[in-house]
Amino acid sequence: MRLALAQLEIEAAAVDANTERAVSAIETAAGEGADLVALPEIFNVGYFAFDAYGREAEALDGPTLTRIRDAARENDVAVLAGSVVEDLSATDGGPADDGLANTSVLFDSSGDRLLAYRKHHLFGYESAEARMLVPGEDVPTADLDGVTVGVTTCYDLRFPELYRDLADDGTDVVLVPSAWPYPRVEHWKTLPRARAIENLAYVATINGSGSFDDASLLGRSTVYDPWGTPIATTDDDPDIVTAEVSRDHVAETRAEFPALRDRRR
Repeated sequence: MRLALAQLEIEAAAVDANTERAVSAIETAAGEGADLVALPEIFNVGYFAFDAYGREAEALDGPTLTRIRDAARENDVAVLAGSVVEDLSATDGGPADDGLANTSVLFDSSGDRLLAYRKHHLFGYESAEARMLVPGEDVPTADLDGVTVGVTTCYDLRFPELYRDLADDGTDVVLVPSAWPYPRVEHWKTLPRARAIENLAYVATINGSGSFDDASLLGRSTVYDPWGTPIATTDDDPDIVTAEVSRDHVAETRAEFPALRDRRR
C-alpha cells in the first residue's frame, strides 16, 4: 500500500483555505499513485486556534468531513481526515452527550467511513485542550486493502500502552495526525520510533506546517518501519511524504524477531 502524509500549511481559523489545501494535497497524492492519504491534527481550524474550536466544531457528517469524504471518492483514494473538532451533541454513541472532541475519521476510496478515533490523552501543559475537550474511549481499527490500520493523535505518542493495545488487535500501521511544535524536536523523532520498535509495526506521523501566535509547528512528518527505521521524512515546510507499507513486512519482522511473543504480564 502506498501511503502519503500530507504535511499542510495550516492557518489559524482559516477553515476554508485549510480545507482546500487538504483537498489539493489529496488530489496530488492520488495522482501520484497513493492508496491512502493522511492529514494532520485539527487541519481545518488549526490546533492552536482554541478560540475557534466552539465556532467551527462539526458533526461527523459536517462540512469539512463531507468535503474530505467527497475528495476521497472523487480521487479513488482512502483518506484519514485527521483530525477535526467534533461537536459531540450531534453524534450518537460518542464518549459524551455534548462537548467537543478531537476526532480523526478514516474514509475508504468509496467515501465510506471506516472508523472515527477520538484523541485519548489530552494535553494539559500550557494548553487549553484538556479543559476544552472530551477524551475518547474507543481504539478502533480498520482493514484497508488487507492492511490493518489504527489511529492515535499527537500527545498519545507519550502513552505506549495505547500502542500495545493496537498491536494486540493486529494493527500493521498506526497513523498519528499531530500538531507538534518547536522546540520538542527530539521528542517528536524519538517517541514514534520507540512505538514502532516496541510493537514491530509501521508508525506514520503526520504533522502540520506553519506558525500561530505562540507556537510554530515543526513538520518532519515521517514513516517508521517495523524496525523503527525512518523510511520517508521531510523538513518543516509543506510537503507530501510517501512510502510503501506492507502487511507482509510486518508479519516477517514479527516472525524474525518475536519480541511480542516473549512478553510477560
